[in-house]
Amino acid sequence: MGQTNQTITLGGGCFWCTEAVFVRVQGVLDVESGYCNGETVQPSYEQVCTGRTGHNEVVKLVYDPAQISVRDILEIFFVIHDPTTLNAQGNDHGTQYRSGIYFSTPEQQQQAVTLIAELEHSGVYPRAIVTEVLPQANYWPAEDYHQDFFEKNPGQGYCLAVAAPKVAKFCKTFARLQKPDR
Repeated sequence: MGQTNQTITLGGGCFWCTEAVFVRVQGVLDVESGYCNGETVQPSYEQVCTGRTGHNEVVKLVYDPAQISVRDILEIFFVIHDPTTLNAQGNDHGTQYRSGIYFSTPEQQQQAVTLIAELEHSGVYPRAIVTEVLPQANYWPAEDYHQDFFEKNPGQGYCLAVAAPKVAKFCKTFARLQKPDR
């Protein structure tokens, strides 16, 4: 009997962009855009956009650890966003765009802390990594129109300018981890 599927939740700026990458990753079985680690119960997109709910825009990944490791997921995550900008990614600013890893197992927490320490030590980033590593809390799925947004709206301006380059970077850097049907 193999390991059971696991869940990890990641905040790397706009969830449209993060979702657009992780739907292409071998071993990631489900990607859901949502909000987590805030105070408001069942927040709406409009509420989260005010920056007053404490929530982060995230993607909740369900993955098969027999097909992909937590380490690979986190390496992809660090390549497709800037973990050194506090409460911002590119032109998106606010606490809802903070860099965050929200774990569901102690192993995920340890892998995240270890990788951040390695990246800090390597000097690959010119500034300190500000990614928060916390247990996932108060998760709520985003509205239906946010799910699979890039797939449904590839010609939309934000998707062309921000999401498409992240997808291209993933495909180039992590070709070995790309789903064969993509």
